[in-house]
Amino acid sequence: MRKTLTVILLGFLCLSMFLVLEPNAGAQQSTVDWWPTFHHDLTHTGSSTSTVPTTNTLLWSYSTGKAIDYSSAAVINGVVYFGSDDHYVYALNAATGALIWSYKTGGSVDSSPAVVNGVVYIGSEDDKVYALNATDGANIWSYGTGGKVESSPAVANGVVYVGSDDNKVYAINADSGAKVWSYGTGGYVISSPAVVNNVVYVGSEDDNVYALNAANGSKIWSYTTGDEVDSSPTVVNSIVYVGSDDYNLYALSADAGSKIWSFGTGYYVDCCPAVANGVVYVGSQDNNVYALNAQTGSKVWSYSTSGEVESSPAVAGGIVYVGSEDNNIYALNATTGDTIWTYGTGALVDASPAIANGVVYIGSNDDTMYAFGSITVAQPSPPPIPEFPPTCLFALLLLVLAASFLLLVRKKCPR
Repeated sequence: MRKTLTVILLGFLCLSMFLVLEPNAGAQQSTVDWWPTFHHDLTHTGSSTSTVPTTNTLLWSYSTGKAIDYSSAAVINGVVYFGSDDHYVYALNAATGALIWSYKTGGSVDSSPAVVNGVVYIGSEDDKVYALNATDGANIWSYGTGGKVESSPAVANGVVYVGSDDNKVYAINADSGAKVWSYGTGGYVISSPAVVNNVVYVGSEDDNVYALNAANGSKIWSYTTGDEVDSSPTVVNSIVYVGSDDYNLYALSADAGSKIWSFGTGYYVDCCPAVANGVVYVGSQDNNVYALNAQTGSKVWSYSTSGEVESSPAVAGGIVYVGSEDNNIYALNATTGDTIWTYGTGALVDASPAIANGVVYIGSNDDTMYAFGSITVAQPSPPPIPEFPPTCLFALLLLVLAASFLLLVRKKCPR
């Protein structure tokens, strides 16, 4: 008798716990494709699954003390992070543009941030790499290189990979700021590393593209172009796409470094290519944006602006977003290259767009960060206190009654 009552009691207890812990088991949670690092991810695809703005409706703008030159936004957990030539790193509310915090470095900040595990990693022209608390901007550590850090960090497996104007690529422990290794090239390393399958891909102003072992920095291969490589590589389907000041965009084997194809433009190719749906999107200082077949390099379309294109294109929802030195931000049809919308700023737009949660974020040399579109999913907030539905209350009532009955029986039954 006592065993039967115990089983009943446990059954009611399990039912009650299930209802308490999962009061909204049928509710679906929305997800957002954040943009936590330069060009979206460690492979630099520049591609997002986020919804996108189809008009140039301005959500907000935020003015800094100087130009937002090349630093491109990272957007994660409802916060936008970026740097400015006024020496500051900024954190803004992604929905409103309100300032959350700012941190002053000793030089212009052209590096783009990488935000990983609650830490913002970013370089400065004061020759340092910084690790800042993403919540309040407090300095966790800084690492001094021998030159300006214009390269944007890539953080993989607890290591920060970044280039420096002292001609080196650095690997730094993400927790402590201690150097893991460095690799010397023959020129400035402004290019931002891509990290894929434990290999670091990066360009140098010594005219080379390098593939380095991510664990120890040893060279796997290098490919020599005809001029400086400031472009940041993009690695998709075992192909490295990277531009050069020899006027070409290259497609190289990620494994061997051999050339698969090259596409000639009319001037330098310094931006980072975006790759989406079998198409490579890249800008050139010949004033054009190009769409190329990713396998063959054949031209799909080109779009002429009135200024050099150093901004790295971003792609989402069938639209290519990019800035130009004609002071404009462009939204182009990814399939045809037709204009969807443009927006005129007050100066050159060399920074690259970031797309997250229905909004495009991009800085301009007019000292302003712009946000276009509207928030798709509500900004992150603390989880709500669980509500107790009537079924849960009924189960609890039965639990109390069963427990009371069991106690009564135990009093009457001798041991």
